[in-house]
Amino acid sequence: MVHQVELRFDHASRAAETHTNLSAIRLSRTGLWVAGDETATFEHLTWTGDHYGEQRTFALADHVALPAGPHDEADIEGMALDDGHLWLVGSHSLKRRRVKSKDPAKAADRLATVVREENRFIVVRLPVDEAGVPGRGAILAGSRNLTAHLRDDRHLAPFLALPGKDNGFDVEGIAVLSGRVYLGLRGPVLRGWAVVLELRLEDAGRGRLRMAEPYRKHFLALGGLGVRDMCPDGDALLLLTGPTMDLDGPVRVMRWRPGPGREGAVPADALETVLDLPYGVGCDHPEGLVRLPDGRLMVVYDSPSPARITPAGGVLADVFTV
Repeated sequence: MVHQVELRFDHASRAAETHTNLSAIRLSRTGLWVAGDETATFEHLTWTGDHYGEQRTFALADHVALPAGPHDEADIEGMALDDGHLWLVGSHSLKRRRVKSKDPAKAADRLATVVREENRFIVVRLPVDEAGVPGRGAILAGSRNLTAHLRDDRHLAPFLALPGKDNGFDVEGIAVLSGRVYLGLRGPVLRGWAVVLELRLEDAGRGRLRMAEPYRKHFLALGGLGVRDMCPDGDALLLLTGPTMDLDGPVRVMRWRPGPGREGAVPADALETVLDLPYGVGCDHPEGLVRLPDGRLMVVYDSPSPARITPAGGVLADVFTV
């Protein structure tokens, strides 16, 4: 059964198209935290009785020192909540220019252009008080960002120079479970196996995070799909899985129980299919997932269809009973 709920945004967010580029979502006691992938902000929405609204917008640069300054987009692709902290992660991906011209030569030139934007290469942890107000936090970025630790990795290093949409390195989900930070990769997918990184991060002082120990890699047999988001489910993780390349579907929610101290390949029979999600053709791409207190799953969409846009300037999320 599918129920829909409206997320209503202010004029500034609608002008920035945040509501049509939602990529991350988390639910706290005070309301809904959301982020889009085209800005360097994150938002808090409060339940009003019939929709989420009363938006508060927070600029990342007010809480951490962004490597490229306050105005460049951070491409936030995932959010997590744990022990009074809000976590946010950028895609850590390069991007290839989109084709915008019908002129073959200009189109070819754009396809040959790859851009690196430093604000994408961040992991952020912010303290949040009981009123839902974030404070000054800490960031993993700069010369010791995540990809710096992967430069010699035998599986992932070859993909760091590839744009995310080309099966290159691309973080799209974050979850914190038992003090460990899990990052789900949309790409690369290695011969059908998706990758989840497991980190332990600690405060390094002066607003910085650092690796407390070597990272671990988990390879999940997702049948060629990558991870598009993830969220905790008790001692398990729910994975929103979908195509790594520029395709519409398929899209599934899978359940995985990470083993303590283990890394390596996770076969298909160790993963449980929870739900097959609907998706559109060129629209309605599931991008954010959160488990609600009553056990239902809320999903938000990138490139929502016109049917999801409400007269009040909001966007409709889906809530699934599983």
